[in-house]
Amino acid sequence: MRISFRVKSNNTLYLRDPEQTELGRKIINWGILLIDKLGFDDFSFKKLAIEIESTEASIYRYFENKNKLLIYLISWYWSWVNFRIDYQTNNIKDPMEKMKIVIKVISESFKDDPDTEHVDEEALSRVVGLESSRLYMSKNIENEYKEGSFEAYTELCNKVCNIIKDVNPDYATPKALFNTVIWTAHKQIFFATTLPELTELKVENKNNTIDITKFLENLTFNLLKAK
Repeated sequence: MRISFRVKSNNTLYLRDPEQTELGRKIINWGILLIDKLGFDDFSFKKLAIEIESTEASIYRYFENKNKLLIYLISWYWSWVNFRIDYQTNNIKDPMEKMKIVIKVISESFKDDPDTEHVDEEALSRVVGLESSRLYMSKNIENEYKEGSFEAYTELCNKVCNIIKDVNPDYATPKALFNTVIWTAHKQIFFATTLPELTELKVENKNNTIDITKFLENLTFNLLKAK
């Protein structure tokens, strides 16, 4: 069954909502693919304009600069992960079962979703893994945070932290655990698929992330001391 996902992104990230037009969706699609291919430093609106057979001026009508586009794309990704957690935990009452679903969603978050035709989540997950640090560890982080640029990630963090606290109300550092799990997942997936010498975990194919899931479950529940 196809499910409908519509990103709810902060409108401070764009000048015009790219989801509302064909050109905007092409900017999102090819923006992801080019950043994934070239890296953010070598990516430019000029190169993107050539790829989508448009003009730089047209792209600037949607995004103030390429940094805003990157923040938008990363926010889109976290909103998508959040949506999948909501969808798959709907009507699930047991906190342990919910947490296992959260971990499974996170460990499978590098797979492309056929329900989002203009976004390649596999490529986007690589962009998130490789380029997020320039946003979260930049000198402008406080200003970006005040503008609401990281609302999607904060919302996801709060949601998972509530589940963690349901599993173990006495656990003192749910936010630290959330960040550890989500970034460990991205790093281990990257190592398993790109530098296998740096991890024992295996990702045999896009449909087999059992090693990653089991590792994250052991990490999480050992820390929570929940069996």
